[in-house]
Formats: sequence, C-alpha cells, structure tokens
Amino acid sequence: MAWRLLDFQYHNIFENMAIDEAIFHETIKNKKAPTIRFYNSQPVAISIGYFQDARKEVNIEKCYSAGIDVARRITGGKAVFHFDEITYSVVASDHEKSFQPDILGTYKVISKCIAHGLAYLGIKADLLESGRILPERKSEAYCFSVPSKNELLVNGRKICGSAQVRRRGGFLQHGSLLLAFDPAKTADFLLPLRTPEQIKRLRETVTSVNDEIDSPVDVHEICFQLKKGFVDELGIDLKEETLTSTEETLQNKLMEKYNNTSWTMQNKNIFD
Repeated sequence: MAWRLLDFQYHNIFENMAIDEAIFHETIKNKKAPTIRFYNSQPVAISIGYFQDARKEVNIEKCYSAGIDVARRITGGKAVFHFDEITYSVVASDHEKSFQPDILGTYKVISKCIAHGLAYLGIKADLLESGRILPERKSEAYCFSVPSKNELLVNGRKICGSAQVRRRGGFLQHGSLLLAFDPAKTADFLLPLRTPEQIKRLRETVTSVNDEIDSPVDVHEICFQLKKGFVDELGIDLKEETLTSTEETLQNKLMEKYNNTSWTMQNKNIFD
C-alpha cells in the first residue's frame, strides 16, 4: 500500500497543528497507511511543547506585539520559532513495520530519511548517537539549543529539531528543518532572559540549509529531495493526495482548541 503525501502548503500555526492532530486520530482509528506532510506556518509563529510553561519559556507579550502567533503542540519537546523553515510531519499506525515501537527508534528512522534527502542537496548530516551533548542551560527552553539523541547535526551544529507523541495505535512526529537562522531574533522571542552569551551559543550550535549550501534553494526543491530521501531510505511508494472529508471535519473541530488561549497558556496539569 502506498503512503500518502500531503505536499508543501502554507497555513497558520493553529491550522497546521489541527491538521496534524486530525491525521493522527484518523490514522490510528482506521489503521490507515502512513502520511508524510510538508508545510510552513504563516504568519510567523512559535509552537511550544505540550509540557512547557508558555509564560516562563516564551516572551509572550513581545510575540503578540510583533504579530507572532503562539500555539501549543500535542507533541512534547521545546519551543520552536517557525520563521524561515520547512516543517515535516510523519503519522503512522503501529501496523507500519518501517518504524520501531519506541520514540528514539522512530526518531532514528525518520532522521535517516531526512539526512538522505539533505544529501541530495549536498549537505552531509550526521545522526547524533550519544544523547544530549551540552550541559543544561536556561536557553534550553528553545528546541535547537541542545541536540538530543538521534537528531541531525551538520558539522556539529543542529539543523533539524523534532517532537513526537505516541498513543496506543500509532505516533505523530513533526519537526522543523531550518532554511535560515537568526539567533538574535530567535532569542528575542524565545528567551525571556536573553543575554549576549546565549545568542553567541545559539550561533555556534545551530545551522540551516542555506548556511550549508552555496546558493539558496526553493522550498519545493528541498521538499522534492526530502521525499526522495524517505522513498529511498524506506523503499516505499508515495502518492500525493489531500485531506479526507472526515479529516477536514475533525480539523475544523480541533481549531476550537488551538485557537483557545487557555489551551496555549495553561500548563499541562490544568487542561489535561
């Protein structure tokens, strides 16, 4: 059975989170074939991990005054600044044998697919095998501050950050592949206690696609190469499709949650 591809599209962050969750629910419920999706969030946005405290780890007032949307994900992990990037998502049921039945194993498989795609762009990305490589610091509220096991590094610098949620029956993993990176702007919005040392550290530990190639590449070309990476690494067929009517209905229902500031601002224990 061919996997489904939802090719690159723009939506706001609330729509993107609702779409991912709708696909997740429907895939598990109906034991559907996996879905790979590529997208970007417009306007510029920040997503925070399911367990994060929004006001402690994001400069909320500055985000809102700058017109930056803030949304809470159902996946774990740390805050992501969705600025100049491509977001990928992979959803699969437990019946799909391409993935291991644990978070780190699934990370490893998907990271290898993305690395395969980046190789077509002339970028050599290495899988971090040893877990976190830097000591904990305050800037770890940001997803790219410290690489985690089975994430991707290029010349020792993180290029792609991912997060995952698993439930009985399947998983959703999505992540941000940076096309460009501005450490000062990122620190402005994601680090309430921004310091020159933090900005310097981000500049030293984070990279992007356009930092690693000679000239910028169109997002559609990047997605094309990423698709090839998944196909070649997993030996699968991809069929470009759209959301089903049931997924669209569920997406619209889930938008009530993602547009609700209580979901975004409250901590996990309150809304769980």
